[in-house]
Amino acid sequence: MMDGKTQLQKAYKAILNNDFERAAEWFERAIDAEPNNADYHYRLSITYARSNKLPKAVEHAETAVRLAPDAKQYRFHLSTLQARELLVRAGRAIDGTETNPYLAIALLQQAIALDPLSVEAHLLLAVAADAVGDAAQAMQAVNDALRLAPESDMVLSLLPSYEQKLKRFLGTDAARKPL
Repeated sequence: MMDGKTQLQKAYKAILNNDFERAAEWFERAIDAEPNNADYHYRLSITYARSNKLPKAVEHAETAVRLAPDAKQYRFHLSTLQARELLVRAGRAIDGTETNPYLAIALLQQAIALDPLSVEAHLLLAVAADAVGDAAQAMQAVNDALRLAPESDMVLSLLPSYEQKLKRFLGTDAARKPL
């Protein structure tokens, strides 16, 4: 059996050749050689995340954090993966078989707490908030996305619509208030 470092080198060679499936296999072999090496689990997690194999990515990120709880980059990586999982669930709650925009809002708020820089989470929150008629929260979410990605075509295309909805909401709300 080769040592983990040899396997790691082969994994990197596979990555340089854009063969992420093969890279994952080599990382797995490195882990077989050194199962308590947190860095190998972390690197495999990154490879799985890049290949959109989120459950496996989370599993190895959790193992890396368990093996090296003080490693900030491992915890950060795990948080961003957990946020991605919540985004997937929220997406299903917005327009999937389990349509529930209130659930989506709760999931997206958790995702944003884990990864405040996720433009996608802010945009989905705007959509979910709009679905329940919360124009203020929708506008706040779009503004947060705008601060994170001021050049984003998606954000810029949504902004006028949510500004208009907020104006209508505030105008209607103000009209109902007694003087």
